[in-house]
Amino acid sequence: MLNIWETIMDAMNSQTDQDKDQPLHVGEVMACWLYLSGLEIAKVSVQAGLNTTSDDELKAILEEDAKLGTSQRERLHNFMIKEGIPLPSSPEDMPESDPNDIPNGVKLTDDVIANELSLKIASLIVHAATAASESIRTDVGLLFVQFQAEKFAFATRLKHLMRKRGWIKVPPFYVPPGSKQ
Repeated sequence: MLNIWETIMDAMNSQTDQDKDQPLHVGEVMACWLYLSGLEIAKVSVQAGLNTTSDDELKAILEEDAKLGTSQRERLHNFMIKEGIPLPSSPEDMPESDPNDIPNGVKLTDDVIANELSLKIASLIVHAATAASESIRTDVGLLFVQFQAEKFAFATRLKHLMRKRGWIKVPPFYVPPGSKQ
């Protein structure tokens, strides 16, 4: 599936030459700033999850998200610097700690860590889709389409783990009145 995205991205990248002289509009700037802010907050949350969980599969998914977040932060940071956009502040990294040293009243459960990560990913996917659809400059739109695709692919793996472990939160099923149950 990524090959399709790469092909689409390559085709659309050829159209960015027409945008070279066009400045970013305020919506594109705000989208970049908010997405980077979200990535910065998510980074600390993932670090806290890594410090808290003893579950090897959850650790692996958190480490994968940390790598993806670092990649997206670097690309967006570089783009914003190039365009002269002021950067949002970022929280300090969490120091590493042993999950066994965290008191039970403070320690998050694996269920909570996974669902919090899922919520952050969903929020960033929606933000990326909104930013891509509101972008006029092709390069900005492509950046957010790429971010959205990467987060969506990751979310699929996270959902698989959450289903496997029984952590996924499913709303009540809708049964229309009069239908067979």
